Amino acid sequence: MRPTIERKNVKVYPDAKRVIARFFFNGEERAKVVIQGVMEMSDERVFGIISPILQEYSRRHRNITKVLNRHCNRLKSLFSEMEINFDQLSTYRKLLIGSFFTHEYSIESAAFFNPSIVEDPDQTELEEGQKRIIISFRAVGEGHISSIAFRRALLDKDHNITVIPVSDYVDEADIIHSTPYEKKIFFDNAFNGQIEERVLREVEEQLDEHFDYNILKKLILERKKAQSDTSSHQEYEKVLWLADSYYEISFSLDTDISDRVIFPISEFERKGVEDARFVRFTEDDGSLVYFATYTAYDGEIIVPKLLKTKDFRTFNIMPLYGAGAQNKNFALFPRKIDGKFVMASRNDGCNNFIMYSDNINMWEDPIRIQSPKYPWEFVQEGNCGSPIETEYGWLLITHGVGPMRQYCIGASLLKLDDPTIELGQLEEPLLIPNKDEREGYVPNVLYSCGSIIHNGHLIIPYGLSDYCSSFASVNLNSLLDKLYNQSISH
Repeated sequence: MRPTIERKNVKVYPDAKRVIARFFFNGEERAKVVIQGVMEMSDERVFGIISPILQEYSRRHRNITKVLNRHCNRLKSLFSEMEINFDQLSTYRKLLIGSFFTHEYSIESAAFFNPSIVEDPDQTELEEGQKRIIISFRAVGEGHISSIAFRRALLDKDHNITVIPVSDYVDEADIIHSTPYEKKIFFDNAFNGQIEERVLREVEEQLDEHFDYNILKKLILERKKAQSDTSSHQEYEKVLWLADSYYEISFSLDTDISDRVIFPISEFERKGVEDARFVRFTEDDGSLVYFATYTAYDGEIIVPKLLKTKDFRTFNIMPLYGAGAQNKNFALFPRKIDGKFVMASRNDGCNNFIMYSDNINMWEDPIRIQSPKYPWEFVQEGNCGSPIETEYGWLLITHGVGPMRQYCIGASLLKLDDPTIELGQLEEPLLIPNKDEREGYVPNVLYSCGSIIHNGHLIIPYGLSDYCSSFASVNLNSLLDKLYNQSISH
């Protein structure tokens, strides 16, 4: 018998809001053709094209000129290669060039699913028993490109959920490349063998022990120019793409959290940022910070990444390294154990693992803790977000794939001081797609990226066949008793 679980009559559907996003051209040569075309226009022609664009899109988006300027500025290296003096370009010419590298994107038009849930940093002005929460979603739009969207919600004392309505705009973050790189760490783990060794060593030799993004970018441009054989140019670009995976994004103070969308920014992410698993993490000194692991995808290569924030306005983003940073399904524990960071993972695409590390970015030596053993998870199993600490042990919500590729949600209990030891696992899933949940963009799938405990109940947000998301709750004690008693009986 599975514990009694209550499905909430609350569904979060995709919204029609649009984001102004960077448009990725297929190759630099085509981008140069566009730039050259604009450069050959008269000032009158430039103004005649950009003026109605500004008038139309300023009613649909905040700060349209700021966005177009930003996208134009990202092309400075191409202007340099074309021997065009960027600083002497007129304001309207820059805006027009930026518009060719910008498109309007409906971020939630195709699917809205895989939610994660954490306690909001702001818990002021609430009634007794209430909790303000932040929910992240994987939002999918045109071209199956994924981004991370947010909603704010309120839990009442009876664990009922009210999702706050979204605002009318989407805000694109400012991007800052300010993090200095340490040469040894950067090149020892560069892209897990995906970049030619010759190119890596050549670039490494030209850099100091610490370098910044602009120095690396200048060097890459110089090395490309020096190579008559263009076949190696992409290998040099990969080094820059990897550096582009380290950045900070910052949203305006006057935006609601539902305005803030983490959209693919670097080349490694251009096909999507997927399945963020947020966790509220307690530092050694007791301070709180939020981490999220997610998957960046460029159409061919998967790169696991880490996001860090204290306020959900400014986010630091960096890749994960090491032999253990492979595949998907990474979920950080909410605190260190024996002085080490701990990560749940699914390194081989099938089984559940645990990893320990002194460095939150470096992961090696995964330890397998679970393999599929029940029919509902025979195809594969994985985690549904970060483990939750309870008096009995670490509560790990899992997913399993069974017959007809049906995804169900289950639960396991891991030992508090050694989570590589499984204490119990439900033989039957907690949640199975019912007749109202099985039809959608991807049928027969229930999936979650994180849960929370509130007033004695486990609250599980979950995606319904990828078309929307909902919530379920289960009495925590009844679930833990079931898991604990199972561990005793076994």
